Amino acid sequence: MIEQLKSKNFRTNLLLGLFIASIIASNLLGGKIAEIVIFGVPIIFSVGLVAFAFTFPVTDVIAEVYGRKKAQEFVYIGLAALIFVLIVTVISVNLPYAERSWITPEQYGAVFDQSIRILIASIVAFFISQMHDVFSFEFWKEKTQGKMLWLRNNLSTIVSQAIDSTIFMFIAFYQVSPKYDVGFIVSLIIPYYILKVGLAIIDTPVVYAIVNWLKSAEAE
Repeated sequence: MIEQLKSKNFRTNLLLGLFIASIIASNLLGGKIAEIVIFGVPIIFSVGLVAFAFTFPVTDVIAEVYGRKKAQEFVYIGLAALIFVLIVTVISVNLPYAERSWITPEQYGAVFDQSIRILIASIVAFFISQMHDVFSFEFWKEKTQGKMLWLRNNLSTIVSQAIDSTIFMFIAFYQVSPKYDVGFIVSLIIPYYILKVGLAIIDTPVVYAIVNWLKSAEAE
């Protein structure tokens, strides 16, 4: 195990596994809306953000170490994983219930019927925003001649998070109830996006640490 941890391939695969796990967890858990207060300002957000916040730093790290094509591979694999989970979820929701089932159709459907819509929203938002992030990171990498990783990471992520938040929120939650009209969705997006930007800035040292961790690994 220790020898594997020294391997660059193992470390890269570990990041890929955590990347996919973060995407899936953010979708399965994303139906819950939480509220926290920061400096007296209430922030309303989907709890899926907790896991999803990890995905943008990962693609930036991979783009930094391996280049744009490898980062795109991560995005394509993540997209395939989301589509697979969507298909399995649809099949599971529509299979008939057995009388001895310990959970009722209403209880199961309340969670996973909504997850189907969230998964569709996530597939669209994920692919568009992540592809933008990869291209944007590469653009700023060329402009800065490979310097100022902190700037490239934040510039690409901040815009990509705005794209992701807007697309995801409207597809996932618009008109799920009368309360979720355009105005309410926008009111969700703004603090949600501000929180994402804050997380993007905070995770900058993590990006540097993971880049160094990958570069220090033994090549195979």
